[in-house]
Amino acid sequence: MTDDGTTTAAATGTLGYEQARDELIEVVRRLEAGGTTLEESLALWERGEELAKVCRHWLEGARARLDAALARPEEASGAGDGTD
Repeated sequence: MTDDGTTTAAATGTLGYEQARDELIEVVRRLEAGGTTLEESLALWERGEELAKVCRHWLEGARARLDAALARPEEASGAGDGTD
């Protein structure tokens, strides 16, 4: 953890979606609460941007998997396997 209570940027690549989302919620809460110095606020903002990228990456990956699954409905239903 850094001085402002956030995890280090090095850990961003290993975060799961839920972890990144939860930390992002905490970052936003702290920014909205105020009471931080300009430097702390900037650090929180930058961390929030990193976390948002992690969440976006996970969501884009999930969308791609969903799109791929929807593009092959006959494979999921067993159609075309010659057993009809």
